[in-house]
Amino acid sequence: MRRIFIGLLLAVLVLVAGLFLTGSAVWFLAGFGNDLRVEGRAERVADGAAPANGQGWQTFGGDAGGARFSAATQITRENVSQLKAAWTYQTRAFEGREAAKNRTAFEATPILVEDKLVLCTPFNDVIALDPGTGEELWRFDPGISIDSRPANQFVCRGVASWTDTQAEPGARCSRRIVSATNDARILSLDLEDGKPCEGFGKGGQIKLEPSLELVWPGEFQITSAPAVVGDVIVTGTAISDNVRVEAPSGAVQAFDARTGERLWVFDPVPRDVVSPDPRDWQDGSAGRTGQANVWSTISVDEKRGWVFLPTSSPSPDFFGGLRKGDNRWANSVVALDGKTGELKWAFQTVHHDVWDYDLPAMPGLYTLTIDGQPRDVVAQVAKTGLVFVLDRDTGEPVLPVEERAVPQDGAVGEALSSTQPFPVNTPAIVPSTLEPGEAFGITGIDKAACAKQIGSARREGLYTPPTEQGTILRPFSGGGANWGGPAFDPARNLLVVNLNNLAEIITLVPADQVEAVEELMHDAEVSPQTGAPYGVIRKAILSPLGLPCSPPPWGVLAAVDLSTGKLVWRRAVGTTRDLAPFDLALPLGVPNLGGPMITGGDLVFLAATIDSAFRAFDVETGEVLWETRLPASAQSGPASYVWEGRQYVVIAAGGYGRIGARMGDYVVAFALDEAP
Repeated sequence: MRRIFIGLLLAVLVLVAGLFLTGSAVWFLAGFGNDLRVEGRAERVADGAAPANGQGWQTFGGDAGGARFSAATQITRENVSQLKAAWTYQTRAFEGREAAKNRTAFEATPILVEDKLVLCTPFNDVIALDPGTGEELWRFDPGISIDSRPANQFVCRGVASWTDTQAEPGARCSRRIVSATNDARILSLDLEDGKPCEGFGKGGQIKLEPSLELVWPGEFQITSAPAVVGDVIVTGTAISDNVRVEAPSGAVQAFDARTGERLWVFDPVPRDVVSPDPRDWQDGSAGRTGQANVWSTISVDEKRGWVFLPTSSPSPDFFGGLRKGDNRWANSVVALDGKTGELKWAFQTVHHDVWDYDLPAMPGLYTLTIDGQPRDVVAQVAKTGLVFVLDRDTGEPVLPVEERAVPQDGAVGEALSSTQPFPVNTPAIVPSTLEPGEAFGITGIDKAACAKQIGSARREGLYTPPTEQGTILRPFSGGGANWGGPAFDPARNLLVVNLNNLAEIITLVPADQVEAVEELMHDAEVSPQTGAPYGVIRKAILSPLGLPCSPPPWGVLAAVDLSTGKLVWRRAVGTTRDLAPFDLALPLGVPNLGGPMITGGDLVFLAATIDSAFRAFDVETGEVLWETRLPASAQSGPASYVWEGRQYVVIAAGGYGRIGARMGDYVVAFALDEAP
């Protein structure tokens, strides 16, 4: 009887979990059935190894290299349970824009610039707050049209700052905020009052023009904060995927920080230069291909004067027969000279991408301590769940990488790479296979229906090519890791990253059938890939009850020792609260977008999950030490700073329209009641 009761109870809980997933977040569905457990403990290196990188938060990534680490130690494992909201601010971003509310994502990470905490809203309003009270000091509205319908929603992940060392101290625009917009403008604003710096472009702004006429205005936008290296502003762009083969160029552009004059352009698709290897782009295909853009955040090595780009896939995502070859410098970490745009090196993480496995996150510029010696590296997390660690000067792997044979026999006309690069020391953090025997269901009928779907598709693991039969993509095309990226603890060589464990079926459709299929498919995304012989269908794998066919958890937080590649711990992250009936908080692990932060108090802070929660974890074990409710879901990254002797942890909580997360316009700062 006890076994029956336990079984029924589990069935009810699973059913409840399934019911919440049948709503607007359905495209996120998939799972990860492995037992998530602490697999080890990171060892702290010698005292003093952690750099004194300040008590502030200077850029989207904390520092120019994206460590997402604060050296502040006031909030610790011992007292984090006493953390409380110190102030709350509402941006009023939706006033007059309610019609566009569900087409937004509040992904901003505020930065501390002198005596102001500065952030941007999804509509690119730039706002300066008092760091200690949250009082609004100024705001600038760039006048974004809500009718533009940007492909990647209305998004602004952050702003940057620049100091004019040639200006007199205190002169107007001697310290500036640099921001970008959803209609592809770069703004230069005076830090003191938020007004445009007139000497920059026209009236304090410049406009980036796409290389081709757009299909609709929102096809081309900027979603991430510009990078600043010396007196140069560098930016990429976000371009809608799978619209057409001959898509707009994904060129990265650099501008003079004083005047807005364009200084250089780097196109990851080598149209005007000789490719380093003729196998990279065959038959002149580089001239007919677009994108490979940098939609995520660019890293800066201020000492070397270099920028590091995370490039994406060429157009279109799911068929590459018209762009034969490895397609370098797409899907690559690319190091450039910040002043000139000269290529220093590039490392490709996916050859000839036909899975939309962009490099989604800011390349991490970290200094490891290996055998007692410092080593400058670039660490790149990927949608595949893999982690690459490269030498910062040469791009050569610090942890070994090998080429492994991958599945072949793609669609007619496809030209797949026979091998792909895999890190040797670090296994994939999330799985890449799903077999019929793993099908998840609460009844035999339910499970059988799932098994049938899984069994009908190709499922040879990572890099199984899309075909007309249908291919299981696990991780799904959103990752694995995404734009939030990892955080790095320099005292432990420890990288901490949140990932999704989600799957989908990718099916190619002959071009002449795409329109008819689109009319019939109401539970999937259909894209034309105009100019290619195939369109594409992306569809979650669900049971007849709307239950995911793969088991939870759907969200994971993991830690990797970058000096060895060892997976140290891995935890399910997030509960079903806000998603399941009766506010049942089942610890299944849930979809998440946003990034973590590590502090000198041995804590990892993460919101990101769609259960409207903000949590602090023990950096050594992943154990949850503190949790609080937010007024809205927070698909963003936290920041920490010390202001007037008090450490604050701040998070933007405003939701993510496409996944049905609770929406809002809040910025919340937390602190201890009294400084220790």
